[in-house]
Amino acid sequence: MDERRRQNIAYEYLCHLEEAKRWMEVCLVEELPPTTELEEGLRNGVYLAKLAKFFAPKMVSEKKIYDVEQTRYKKSGLHFRHTDNTVQWLRAMESIGLPKIFYPETTDVYDRKNIPRMIYCIHALSLYLFKLGIAPQIQDLLGKVDFTEEEISNMRKELEKYGIQMPSFSKIGGILANELSVDEAALHAAVIAINEAIEKGIAEQTIITLRNPNAVLTLVAENLAQEYQKELWEAKKGKEENARLKNNCISEEERDAYEELLTQAEIQGTINKVNRLAAVDHINAVIREGNPESTVLALKKPEAQLPAVYPFAAAMYQNELFNLQKQNTTNYLVHEELLIAVEMLSAVALLNQALESNDLVSVQNQLKSPTIGFNNLDETYAERYANELLSVKLETLSQGQENLTWNEIQNCIDMVNIQIQEENERIVAVGYINEAIDEGNPLKTVDGLMLPTAKIKDVDPEHAQHYQDVLYHAKSQKLMDPASASKILWLDEIQHAVYEANMHQDKAKQWVTLVVDVNQCLEKEKTSDILSVLKSSVGNTNDILPECANRYYDALAKKKEQKSKSVSTEGSWLKLTLQEKYDYYYNVDSRESSWITPESCLPKESWLTGKEIEDIIEEVTADYIREKMWSASEDLLLRFQATSSGPLLRQEYEARKSFLYEQEEHVVKIQAFWKGHKQRMAYINRRQTFIDHIPSIVKIQSWFRMVTARKNYLSRLQYFSDHKNEIVKIQSLLRANKARDDYKTLVGSENPPLTVIRKFVHLLDQSDLDFQEELEVARLRGEVVTKIRGNQQLEKDLNLMDIKIGLLVKNRITLEDVISHRTKLNKKKGGEILNNSDNQGIKSLSKERRKTLETYQQLFYLLQTNPSYLAKLIFQMPQNKSTKFMDTVIFTIYNYASNQREEYLLLKLFKTALEEEIKSKVDQVQDIVTGNPTVIKMVVSFNRGARGQNTLRQLLAPVVREIIDDKSLVINTNPVDVYKAWVNQLETQTGEASNLPYDVTTEQALTYPEVRNKLEASNENLRRVIDKVLNSIISSLDLLPYGLRYIAKVLKNSIHEKFPDATEDELLKIVGNLLYYRYMNPAIVAPDGFDIIDMTAGGQINSDQRRNLGSVAKILQHAASNKLFEGENQHLSSMNNYLSETYQKFRKYFKEACDVPEPEEKFNMDKYTDVVTVSKPVIFISIEEIISTHSLLLEHQDAIAPEKHDLLNELLELLGEVPHVESFLGEGTIDPNDPNKANTLSQLSKTEISLSLTSKYDLRDGEAIDGQRLMIKTKKLIIDVIRNQPGNTLTEILETPATTQQETDHATDMVSRAIKDSKTPEEMKHSQSMVEDAQLPLEQKKRKIQRNLRTLEQTGLVSSKNKYQDILNEIAKDIRNQRIYRKLRKAELAKLQQTLKALNEKAAFYEDQINYYDTYIKTCLDNLKIKNSRRSIKLDGKGEPKGARRVKPVKYTAAKLHEKGVLLGIDDLQTNQFKNVTFDIVSTEDVGIFDVKSKFLGVEMEKVQLNIQDLLEMQYEGVAVMKMFDKVKVNVNLLIYLLNKKFYGK
Repeated sequence: MDERRRQNIAYEYLCHLEEAKRWMEVCLVEELPPTTELEEGLRNGVYLAKLAKFFAPKMVSEKKIYDVEQTRYKKSGLHFRHTDNTVQWLRAMESIGLPKIFYPETTDVYDRKNIPRMIYCIHALSLYLFKLGIAPQIQDLLGKVDFTEEEISNMRKELEKYGIQMPSFSKIGGILANELSVDEAALHAAVIAINEAIEKGIAEQTIITLRNPNAVLTLVAENLAQEYQKELWEAKKGKEENARLKNNCISEEERDAYEELLTQAEIQGTINKVNRLAAVDHINAVIREGNPESTVLALKKPEAQLPAVYPFAAAMYQNELFNLQKQNTTNYLVHEELLIAVEMLSAVALLNQALESNDLVSVQNQLKSPTIGFNNLDETYAERYANELLSVKLETLSQGQENLTWNEIQNCIDMVNIQIQEENERIVAVGYINEAIDEGNPLKTVDGLMLPTAKIKDVDPEHAQHYQDVLYHAKSQKLMDPASASKILWLDEIQHAVYEANMHQDKAKQWVTLVVDVNQCLEKEKTSDILSVLKSSVGNTNDILPECANRYYDALAKKKEQKSKSVSTEGSWLKLTLQEKYDYYYNVDSRESSWITPESCLPKESWLTGKEIEDIIEEVTADYIREKMWSASEDLLLRFQATSSGPLLRQEYEARKSFLYEQEEHVVKIQAFWKGHKQRMAYINRRQTFIDHIPSIVKIQSWFRMVTARKNYLSRLQYFSDHKNEIVKIQSLLRANKARDDYKTLVGSENPPLTVIRKFVHLLDQSDLDFQEELEVARLRGEVVTKIRGNQQLEKDLNLMDIKIGLLVKNRITLEDVISHRTKLNKKKGGEILNNSDNQGIKSLSKERRKTLETYQQLFYLLQTNPSYLAKLIFQMPQNKSTKFMDTVIFTIYNYASNQREEYLLLKLFKTALEEEIKSKVDQVQDIVTGNPTVIKMVVSFNRGARGQNTLRQLLAPVVREIIDDKSLVINTNPVDVYKAWVNQLETQTGEASNLPYDVTTEQALTYPEVRNKLEASNENLRRVIDKVLNSIISSLDLLPYGLRYIAKVLKNSIHEKFPDATEDELLKIVGNLLYYRYMNPAIVAPDGFDIIDMTAGGQINSDQRRNLGSVAKILQHAASNKLFEGENQHLSSMNNYLSETYQKFRKYFKEACDVPEPEEKFNMDKYTDVVTVSKPVIFISIEEIISTHSLLLEHQDAIAPEKHDLLNELLELLGEVPHVESFLGEGTIDPNDPNKANTLSQLSKTEISLSLTSKYDLRDGEAIDGQRLMIKTKKLIIDVIRNQPGNTLTEILETPATTQQETDHATDMVSRAIKDSKTPEEMKHSQSMVEDAQLPLEQKKRKIQRNLRTLEQTGLVSSKNKYQDILNEIAKDIRNQRIYRKLRKAELAKLQQTLKALNEKAAFYEDQINYYDTYIKTCLDNLKIKNSRRSIKLDGKGEPKGARRVKPVKYTAAKLHEKGVLLGIDDLQTNQFKNVTFDIVSTEDVGIFDVKSKFLGVEMEKVQLNIQDLLEMQYEGVAVMKMFDKVKVNVNLLIYLLNKKFYGK
């Protein structure tokens, strides 16, 4: 008993929890956690604080609620600051006057010491707010909600665990009444005030009186003030009219004041009526909107006065009410209709809930509920209804429908009722049929079978007797079966008996047809018809073989003839017995049939019966099959197998065949004897014929051979004559195939034979075209590098000039500075670069300087080919130095990657440096994104420079130009800017000031529909434009520079190697940061700055175009990093789905971008490439860069090359100390007495010189040669030998002496080579030792080759065991590389020409800008002369002209300057003492220089000099406040304004 009481307490408390939850959901318009989790969900106080904001918004704002989104709570649980929310709730209740007797402690909530106390307080608060008219009344759900036994038990255990005394929820009203005693006088006064306000007709006053707490009115809504006023006024007028009629017969003393005034109850009733109407209007509106959640919330409002609504069936409420609303002619549901519909739908929702839980008892209870209103519901069959509904529910769930509608449930009930009715009717029909069977009346039995309720199929009334017999027999069998529980036939048994009787009838008809047709055919002697008759009458047509047609006829005719002879009397009846118990009779003459024995039944004995016919057919067929079985084909055997007797006969056949196989030896002997005998006899006869005619046979044979041979010869000869052209083509094709096969062998074979190599060795010769192309490539490479460097410097100077002219326009610098910079520009434009003579400086003919030059060439070759040195040097230098070093020296060393070799080497440097930087400086994956890695800057800078600029133009120029040219395109995603533009547009159109505020926040701006519409239009434009830009980027993956893609691959792999746990998405985001954010994004934002689009001199992009591009770039940046909009950008959250889709496209793009081959494969480079190239690599580098590189290497030598014997240390030791500029140019180049020596040296240090890079260990006479160099020399000798002396192997050629003709041919080839070498440019000639080797005779060359091969074999490079195949493989590789090199050289030549053209166009653009600036400055000078301003500009350095009037000094007190805003304050001096401080501002002789003197009480204190250019620079940098005299704070902008006004008249 005690256990049950505790369970009840737990259940009641759960009901109170559900009551509190639903009431809070209505107040907050927000869904709370489930009832069983509500206690835990309220501990953080967030929902309590939101409730406080609902009833006391002035006390609690959303900003004061800690962790309002509960992100902190969901991530790490409760925080102590969550108690602040509970405290705000308690203070809010105190502010509205709820008695403190109900308040819980903060720890009751946060530490869960007494959660029931908090729920108790919420119930008291709900009643109190209801009385105040602020909130709806809380529902009483005790006994109306269901909880599982498990949920109730868990709550009971929880209450027992904390030992909490359950508060008395039922006494809340009494306690509240005691605490808040109602003052009757105050109530009366409040009601009188309401009536007076109603009489005045002012809704605002009426609503104030209605909200008076003394009136004790509830659910008063301020937004319904006008409706309250109207309804109350009409109610009052109606009451006054009634009172007037009544008072005509009542004295004035007997009249009551409330006869004409509305009472508190009447007022409350009117309020409830208005609220109900408003709620019904709101419900109809949200039903039309189609949002199920909003519909449920509207239905749950207490003002609607509707039954309970269940949120889990929100979609059903929405759909059903929407359909009901559409069916209504007014498209509006009144309260009565809603009441009935909601009551019914709620019952349906509970029924669906019971169905989902598979609770049959609950389903039956819900079906019996009177509120659900189902028709034709028989409670007797409630269980059957429930089972059927469960199956229907499962079916609808599988189709995606959550709830059954009322109509679907009603249909299910009707269907069950119909099934029950049909079952009852069938039972009656079954009884009737069994009764007829027992009576033995066939007609009655047929009538029973044909009853519609019985639903017996295929009943034929003509067979009534047979149905009766079969059914009677079936029932008799069932009665005799002791295992049968029922003694009557049920529907399935009756149906089976009917089917059996019908089968008997069909079989009898088939039998009759066979007997009649066959016998009649025999009587008419129609032999040709027997086959068709048999096939149409026999059950298995395969039993009838067409080949046996005559046999069938003969056998049947013979049998009939025998039978006819023994017949004495002839009748007309045929008889068939089925299953040995049913007799079937057929009259041949009258064609009548019967299942009963006819009265005069004389059989037709002369006819063959069906059994006899079938036996004869079977016998004939079997005989034929046995006859043909041994010689039958496979198809015929299959036909035999299909007959009824076929399987048995096949079995006999197989048995016989098995026997023969067993006796195979004897069978073979018999057959062989017989065949041998026949062949021998034929042979003897033929031989005898030949012997008798030998002379004739010989003549015939000789004549035939002659004719045949001559005919073949003439035919072949004529064929060749007719196909001469084809034969030539075939021969050419064969030769081409042979050559192609040889080339495939050369290219694809691991060990190509010498004979093949000899055929292609001529490809190694250098033609005149090769030399011309090499010279042209070298020339273009030099021009490209020089032009790149010139354009870069020109661009920097033009940018500086642009800034200076901009400052001039704003009067921030003097015109003199602009003219000075223009002079420098014109000087660079003219290309005045000093060139040192070859007879002086580092390129002079002295041995010492030549040695220095060679060492520098070797040094830069080493730096170029070994990337580790430069990679270490980059990270040794400070950030500011390394950036400058990278932008100038490094790209110069690699000639700006002007050919494939240098691009390959530059990429190796980038790879080495990037891997080093990631290894040493990256601690987290995101450091690459958040930091500014040095190597990444280098890569982006290089690929956005001259080499990658054209790519960016192709990639982005079309879409960027389209965005800029689209004048109608407006993209503005800032709500505040859109709002201000809208307000400005309104005022411009109307000419009147709008009433809208000018300064609004983002949230306020978004409250205006016009702003939201414009934002949506901008977003739509943004998506459309972004799709175009994205498609341009993604479709142009092949245009992306290979170097950039390769570095992206290196970056991804290096990060993955260091952080193996990094996901694919994280790695691809880093790749995206490089490819899009660093490389493409700036070019989209500022296409004019990156030369993406062509701009005319003076042209610029306007602010709207710039904003459009910036918006596009911003969205693409977010998409590339998969960063969604939230927080400050919450208004763009509608773009988040689009961002996610775009990121997937970017992700695929970034992944494909990293799929590139290694540089060695891409450029076909290896460590020996430099050895086989025709020309040496050349770089163009300035003297200043050589000196800078040399000094940096010395400074960081220990870190770069720590090993003492490192080659770099050796080269640096040979070079010694860092030389000065004059040592490069030559002594005497500069006059030592020149006053501008420093400037001249600075200018000359930019002089460029060309360095032909060589390895320190290149081949030279008298020097020791390593194995690789010996290998090269030996290969050249072998090539010379195999050209003139053939052979299958190299060993064979070397050991076979050369003939005189071969020596002569060799000498002729060498003379031709010498003539060709004499025309070769100096830098492309071979070394002297190779030239000497080439002049040796053929035999001497062979001996030298043998010596070299022995040396190479000792080093392990070749082996005599495979006949020196290794060196032949190397020659084959050289031939292949030579072809590839020529192809690449042509591509490089075209690329250099294209690059040079683009550089020239860019230089022309810069020249246009310079001309534009010249025109502008000339105009400024002309205007200056005309104006003749107060101060002259020193153009020639001679100072002011005589007679120039000196500007007077300006004097101000500190107080006056403070009043103007120029002076902001003086340290340690009060404002009232500023009048004692004076400042004198005096203009000096120098333009823009001012002396400022300060005095205190007339005593001169200090003096400071101001430079107007310094002030303007500070203003340009954004510095607003500066200090003078270390204590005076002044406003920079106002100080400039004062100087301009007083000294320049501006």
